Amino acid sequence: MPFGIGPLELIIILAIILLAFGAKRLPEIGKSLGTGMREFKKGVTGDKNENAEEQVTAAQASDPALPQKTDETTPAGS
Repeated sequence: MPFGIGPLELIIILAIILLAFGAKRLPEIGKSLGTGMREFKKGVTGDKNENAEEQVTAAQASDPALPQKTDETTPAGS
């Protein structure tokens, strides 16, 4: 185990976390941790393509005059 933590110590830590936050809040905490880690990873790696696509989508949603991006390819003459 990493850092010399055995299974008994992990069970004790998880029990303390369960008592501190309650069973209803644990999924929310897990989701927010996952989102935070994902955002941190994006920031560290500097994934420019994905961020640029998100910004374009957000700009299109806020300004209806901009052409909307669609997944379908339609011929110009249709």
